[in-house]
Amino acid sequence: MISFDNTENAFKAKSNSELSRSYWLFKLISNPLLVKAGATLGPLALNLGFKGIIKGTIFKQFVGGETIEDCNKAIQELGKYNIGTILDYSVEGKESENDFDNCLHETLDTINKAKDDKNIPFCVFKVTGLARFDLLEIVSSGKSLSEVEIAEWERVKKRVKTICTLAYENNQCIFIDAEESWIQQAIDDLADENMLAYNRTKAIVYNTFQLYRSDRLEFLKKSIQQGKTNSYHVGAKLVRGAYMEKERKRAMDKAYPSPIQSTKEKSDDDYNAALRLCIDNIAVMGLCAGTHNEKSSLILVELMHEKKISPSDPRIYFSQLLGMSDHISFNLSLNGYNVAKYVPYGPIKDVMPYLIRRAQENTSVKGQTGRELNLIIREKKRRAQ
Repeated sequence: MISFDNTENAFKAKSNSELSRSYWLFKLISNPLLVKAGATLGPLALNLGFKGIIKGTIFKQFVGGETIEDCNKAIQELGKYNIGTILDYSVEGKESENDFDNCLHETLDTINKAKDDKNIPFCVFKVTGLARFDLLEIVSSGKSLSEVEIAEWERVKKRVKTICTLAYENNQCIFIDAEESWIQQAIDDLADENMLAYNRTKAIVYNTFQLYRSDRLEFLKKSIQQGKTNSYHVGAKLVRGAYMEKERKRAMDKAYPSPIQSTKEKSDDDYNAALRLCIDNIAVMGLCAGTHNEKSSLILVELMHEKKISPSDPRIYFSQLLGMSDHISFNLSLNGYNVAKYVPYGPIKDVMPYLIRRAQENTSVKGQTGRELNLIIREKKRRAQ
């Protein structure tokens, strides 16, 4: 059985100096007050000329670079250990048509980069990189669109279709990320439309299922049935979720039931049930288990063993974020399982929201930072012997 306690495997790719940098970084972000201050002061620090410090610390830990070319080092380093890269242009919060077209072309560039590199099994995009948030909210609500909004929505659908078409033509899998619940219906519809078009013989287009939502396990079941009914493969990237505090606050402010599970245990139960559901239907699916949870990772390993599925079966991948949970990623890959790391990239000022979320996640997720620190400390001691 795989053990995630092997720190020698977990940090094979890190030099002593890199390990020390990670130690001090996780030490800093274990302090909630520092993280809260950083969320406010980070953008200000950039404006005051501290770009070099940010680039050499938190940016270096969690981001591949400012451009696709900057990511080459991370791609090759991960590839040495049979860990793939998921290229992720992590620019958020844009609102203009020019910005949306720029994100479209950047995403197409990631696909063209990936088609010639076996170390890049997936690319990914957020629909909010291609569309106004408010438009997605209106579409998701089912309200009637004005003529201007209809034309705008058609442009969004065309951008998504352009990405999925190029992915299909290059046999390159593409993830459509999940986002806030009140815009998710529009995203799900786009994912379903493009899975129907391009997933006839295998999963090329993947939708993302956030299992911290209480309705997503049932939605996954319906998605699989819809795929079977319409003769296409469902691509499923399973995650727990990334917008919990925002979701609960909005539900409270607007006085509707929160879509988020009432306890972490229920999220875990649904996530693990979703893994079982996907493995039971793997003949008509592609699965990427995006998780930093050791138990869920081991459950998927056990399910594959029970079903006599090879660790290297191309329909099944494990995934973690760059700079986090290397003990899961490296121990899985060194045991022959398919693993890919999310490698975000983009100009520092534009990826600050992503970096702030990573810092907040490590602070708020119970035991996350302590686990990372403990593993690093153990490896530093092992190397000192």
